[in-house]
Formats: sequence, C-alpha cells, structure tokens
Amino acid sequence: MKKKPIPIGRPSVLRYTNAHSILRLLRERGSCSRADLVRASGLSAPTVTNVVKDLLSHNLIEPLGEGESSGGRPPDMIRFKAERGCLLGVEITAENIALLLTDLNGSELDSQKISLHNRRTTPEAICGYIGDELKALLKRQKKTREQLLVLVAGVPAITNVDEGSVLSISTLEGWRSVPLRSMLSKAANCMAVVENDMNLAALGEKYCGAAQAENDFVFIHIGTNVGAGIFLGGRIHHGSHWSAGEIAYLRLPSVSRRQPTIHEFGELETVLTSSGILKSWQEEGGKTTPAGRKIDAIGVLNLAQAGDSCAERIVRRRAEIVADIIVNLSLILNPGLILLGGEVGNHPVLIDFVKKQLEGDEFAVTRVSPSSPGGRAVLWGAIALALDAVPGVVLPQPST
Repeated sequence: MKKKPIPIGRPSVLRYTNAHSILRLLRERGSCSRADLVRASGLSAPTVTNVVKDLLSHNLIEPLGEGESSGGRPPDMIRFKAERGCLLGVEITAENIALLLTDLNGSELDSQKISLHNRRTTPEAICGYIGDELKALLKRQKKTREQLLVLVAGVPAITNVDEGSVLSISTLEGWRSVPLRSMLSKAANCMAVVENDMNLAALGEKYCGAAQAENDFVFIHIGTNVGAGIFLGGRIHHGSHWSAGEIAYLRLPSVSRRQPTIHEFGELETVLTSSGILKSWQEEGGKTTPAGRKIDAIGVLNLAQAGDSCAERIVRRRAEIVADIIVNLSLILNPGLILLGGEVGNHPVLIDFVKKQLEGDEFAVTRVSPSSPGGRAVLWGAIALALDAVPGVVLPQPST
C-alpha cells in the first residue's frame, strides 16, 4: 500500500503523528513506562504524557500500575490493548479462500479455509463466502463486527492498490476490473485493502519469515502458478503500473517470445508450474508409481531427488530457467536474497539444481534460499499490512 504524505505543521497533525509513533512503540514493546516511551520516541516528556492521556481516552491503552523500581520512584506501566479489536487476512486462489484472524498485536486467534470446488467463483460469490466465514470466526472468538478494524485480501492478479481494483483473474468467473476493495469493505463493514498475493507473500517473509533481516529481496513462487514479490528499500515495489513481479510473462531465449497478454497465462506458467512438469513427465514416458497409479508433480521432483534420470532431466531444465530468472533479477535489482517458494520452488531438489547452475557467478551474487515452511506467507503479509494500517483507523484523523 503506497503511503500518503501527511502535511506537517498544524497542531492537530503533530498530535496525530506523535500518537501514531507512540502507539506503534507500545504495540511493539508490550508493557512499558512513560519514561521508556520518551527514550524510545525522542519526544519530550510532556508530549508523551499528553499522547498517553489521549490514547487512554480512546481506550487504546490501559494502566498496569507501578513497575519495578531501579532506585527511585516506581514507574507507572501501561500497555496497548491488543484485544480491543481484531484484523483479518484473506488469501483468494483458484482452489480456495483462506482466512486468518488476529488481535491488534498480530497474535493468531482463529483461521479457516473454504474450498471453492463446485462453487461459484464470481466476485460477488467470493465476497459472500468471506462475509459468511467472517461472521462464524467472530462468533467463535466472541468478537463483534465493530471490533474488526482492517481486512487485507491477497489475490493472484495485477492489483491497483490505490483504487482497490483487481485487473483480471483468469481462473475465476467474471474477474475483470473488479472493485474488490469496496465490495469487501461492504461485506465486512470495515476498512479493506486489496493487494497482489505475491507482494503479500514477500511482506509475510519480511514480517515473520526467512527475510526478517533483509531490506532488499525477491520472493519467487513456483507452484500451480508463477509470480514474484519484490521488496526494495524495506517496502513492496509495485512499479508504475502495479505489475512489478509478473515474471510469468518474461521473454527468455528458447522459452518464450510471445507478447505478454493480461487475460492469458504467461508463457513460463506453461513450463515451470506443477502442470508443466507433469506434462513433460507424461510426454517423456515417465513411469507410474509401484502401485500403478499416476504420479503428480511432487512425485516427479521426489524421483529426481532419488536419482531417476528422466525426472532429473525434467527438473534440471526447469532449474536452468529459474537460474536465468535469478541472474537477470540480480543484475537489475541486486537484492541480497532470493527466496524460492511454492510446492515446486520450495522443493530441495530444484533449489539444489538452481544453486549448481549459479555456481561461478562473479558479480551480482545473491543468496538463494527456500521460503519459510507452512504456506501462509500471504496471510501473514496481509496481517502485517493490516497492523500498519491500525493507527490510521483507531486514531482520530487530524483536521485539515
């Protein structure tokens, strides 16, 4: 989400900015004293006292009584009331909808996954399912609809975050120029944010995954689809037309020369994905399982890891393409880390083959690592984005 500049100078704006800073510190630190906040924020003691008074009046913090003394008067301790509200992260895919409910500290309260098998997948239907499951989640957690402050949804599509619109999703019904933010805001009755799923996955890795120490990295997902989330200077990089990271449409020698088309799959998605690997296995006469059952893409990767020659050829060809992508990204962006995720990208044999392909690079060298296990990077990225939006929701906006 692109941050909007806040004009400075007016007292109301300064109060809002100071309260925003103090609230963030309280959320990050848990319980602390006013003196702790003065030292951490750099604000004066009277300013911190006034901000704390305002936050108390809005029921955002609570006093805890006296803390331990270090020799003088015991400090008055306060804490952020994370239970005051809750946040919802949503991931929409062609197969299901995943939901993650947390408190205002980002601690998990509940989760749910909805299968879309044999269900309508129009934007209206998807929003309806989310609204129904949200109601059930809140009821289980004894939360009211008014306590839900922010909903962030990740979608597998180019997304205009400022407008909250989704350009196109080819695998779902009727997803062309969808005003998803307004639809979700109406369904959930709260602030809604819509973001590309791979961007959220990168943010999730930064928030609680394998990229916590990185400010410049790229998350590459290879599974049923192909995409990337780019993190530069500590922020998601969207590009001027919101399409940064759409690597499925890359034109690579001997792989793709087709012009990118928004409403069609990228050429690399027919090659690198699970379905592409399985298609190559079948075309090359790969064997079935010992029980005579057909093998899936993960089975092909497992066979390559075990030394099957046919499977190795298939996976090595994919590793060469992935290595080319990594070299190109490294030369252009020079990130400190490339994370590979998804059921194909995260597989040890692919990562091993890719690293072997990259041996000998003398400049623009980057580390290549698997993404965090668990497959919930998109959801945690959504929660991270929601946490960042909380102060703007709970604090009174400055007058203009």
